[in-house]
Amino acid sequence: MILKAAPDNLLVSCHHLSCAYGENVVVSDVTFNVERGEFVGIVGPSGSGKTTLLRAILGMVKPVHGEVGTVKGVRLGYVPQVESVDWNFPVTVLEVMVMTRPQRRVLPRITVAERRSANEMLERLGLGGLGNRHIRELSGGQQQRVFVARALFHNPDILVLDEPTSGVDVRTRHEVLHLLADLHQDGISVLLTTHDLNGLAAHLPRLVCLNREVIADGSPREVLVPDVLERLYGAPMHVLEHGGMPVVLDHAEGAVIKPFRPRAV
Repeated sequence: MILKAAPDNLLVSCHHLSCAYGENVVVSDVTFNVERGEFVGIVGPSGSGKTTLLRAILGMVKPVHGEVGTVKGVRLGYVPQVESVDWNFPVTVLEVMVMTRPQRRVLPRITVAERRSANEMLERLGLGGLGNRHIRELSGGQQQRVFVARALFHNPDILVLDEPTSGVDVRTRHEVLHLLADLHQDGISVLLTTHDLNGLAAHLPRLVCLNREVIADGSPREVLVPDVLERLYGAPMHVLEHGGMPVVLDHAEGAVIKPFRPRAV
């Protein structure tokens, strides 16, 4: 399914996009759009091209074919995978926040205006009073919130997150889900990648199933079905219903992971 968005609502557009590392094609002929106000999850197994697709959208990877980009004037806020962060780097929460400002210096001095804006954003995300704390001293949920706050620091039109619940415990996953649901409810558009089908993907309004190419695009009820999942993961899977929501059962695991239900998405 290719969405046809009105120009005023279009934020991100990929048209027959292909990306490669050397001879290895990792994203092939991908076409999809993200409109203003949407909450979209890109799902697929490890190595399916999810992170590469995000990096292409962010301008960090150059496509070998097709077009990718954001509508002129659209601002993106990026939250990387927590596993890619060096938590021992000597930096405070406030210093992390202002790293995104344009024309930053090697040893940045935080201005009064920047400090005020950063503290207001931290307060909004439940991190008030933590600006002078070292980033490694925070809990996993607080660390993820700091990077979301940094991405929101310059008022982006769309928040882009790479595996926001990967490598975190159940409590932190719940905190991240609540946070993203609240931000979306406040009017922020969200695009994220995840391989967490039951813990995150099943709760999103729209899923793009990716394994090098787009396998399916639609609501969880439309795409979290056995035939799509077998094409996506290369193995048969059962899909049950729990509380009116699809729940994916991996044959190899032999157990159902009970889904978490956020307050609102």
